[in-house]
This record gives sequence, C-alpha cells and structure tokens, in this order.
Amino acid sequence: MAGMVWKGRERCVVLGEYLIEHRATVRSCAAALGVSKSTVHKDVTQTLKFVNKGLYNEVQKVLLKNKQERHLRGGEATKNKYSALNRLTKAQKGN
Repeated sequence: MAGMVWKGRERCVVLGEYLIEHRATVRSCAAALGVSKSTVHKDVTQTLKFVNKGLYNEVQKVLLKNKQERHLRGGEATKNKYSALNRLTKAQKGN
C-alpha cells in the first residue's frame, strides 16, 4: 500500500479506515500508507469530520485510546532501550 496516491477526501477515508481496522497509531498509519504523520493527523481530525461523520467519530475513539496508552508505550520503549544497552555492556565486558 505504501506509495499509493490518494487525493483529498478519498485519502482521509482510507486513512480513517486503516486506523480503525488496525487500531493503529498515527505514526504507524503514516508509515504503512506512505504519507506524513502531519497529513494523517490533519486528514483524520479535520477533513474527515466533513467527509464522513460516522467514520470520524470511530477514528476519534481510536485516537483517544492511543493517547491514553501513550505513556505506557513510551515506558515500554525506554525499558527496552536500557535493557538492550545493559545486555550490550555485559557482552562487551565478557569479551
């Protein structure tokens, strides 16, 4: 799907459907569909409201859930980062 070209209203519907279907973050949606994060965010928070109100409401639920879980994902990423650094340090000391 990456690199496909959509315009205006069609794009915001495709992005909204992807977010809902995959329960994706804006970042993962942007990467998967080959558009910028700002494009995804603007399309699903501004344009979609006027194109498809029902889809917009569903997307808002996903975005709200992502926002509520954001601190958990960040904490997990930090934990993984320092675990990897710790393993690397131990491996280097072992050599």
